[in-house]
Amino acid sequence: MNTKKIIAIVCGGDSSEHDVSLRSAQGIDSFLDKERFEVFIVEITGLQWEAHLKDGKTVAVSREDFSFKAGRRVIHPDFAYITIHGTPGENGILQGYFDLIRMPYSTSGVLVEAMTFNKFTLNQYLKGFGVSVSESLVVRKGNEELVTDDEIINHIGLPCFVKPNAGGSSFGVTKVKTMDQLRPAIHLAMNESDEVMVEAFMPGTELTCGCYKVAGKEVVFPVTEVVTHNEFFDYDAKYNGDVDEITPAGIDDDLRDRVQELTSAIYDILGCSGIIRVDYIVTKVKDDNGRERNRINMLEINTTPGMTATSFIPQQVRAAGLDIKDVLTDIIEDKL
Repeated sequence: MNTKKIIAIVCGGDSSEHDVSLRSAQGIDSFLDKERFEVFIVEITGLQWEAHLKDGKTVAVSREDFSFKAGRRVIHPDFAYITIHGTPGENGILQGYFDLIRMPYSTSGVLVEAMTFNKFTLNQYLKGFGVSVSESLVVRKGNEELVTDDEIINHIGLPCFVKPNAGGSSFGVTKVKTMDQLRPAIHLAMNESDEVMVEAFMPGTELTCGCYKVAGKEVVFPVTEVVTHNEFFDYDAKYNGDVDEITPAGIDDDLRDRVQELTSAIYDILGCSGIIRVDYIVTKVKDDNGRERNRINMLEINTTPGMTATSFIPQQVRAAGLDIKDVLTDIIEDKL
């Protein structure tokens, strides 16, 4: 009799990072403890939900109870490990579904996922807790003409970033340097999201830090410094190697400790669950005495961070001297 818990790694989704999600699923599959878990990959594309079987075949997954057939067996997963980058796995939609069918899953709940997916909403919320973020505004589809280019630039300044406000990918992001680039950048971002965020550019050092907390254990991973060879950390930098990722980051101990403490605090403020990764830009500012100090500005939160062997979280797990297999076991068994 098989006593292993059945884990469904849920991947795919409806964003431009569908295929990236499949690579994360393969990574998670390779990391999971097969002595403890029986693992299946479930790919979601719109209303097409399919489980990948060991023989290479795919079978339909019931949306009624998330079950599927493997030969003569009817598989009822015990746990969903969500690794969709974008909708519906990173914005609360899939979490709501799993709540309805009473299946535990790896991420935060509906509210946290919806809030962290909406960059502008997240920024405004965390500002109330003293977290430093860039100045920004939102342009909504159908209401693009309510704010003029002059008004945007006067409020945000140049250069600035134009990005999908609700999106889990690096697609549709533009660094705008001149006024005439602004409106085309907004239209490009509209292809990825009905809301577009225009965000002030902050020159500085880009850092990222992961964290997870389960019953009786809190783990904040070493900090990674991101040095892109491109204008910014775009799709090519993220996935085609046009970047240097330094883990642990070559920063002083005080800055490292502050980044890790802020990451842990953000986790608690939001009431997160599972693994998150928080991205930052560290800028230089002067205090009242004219002394230069580091200001840590939050960029965004990833609640389903990439999980290939070379992704940030596996890098940070290795740098911490931990085994990714044990980390994933922590996440799963905390919910079972």
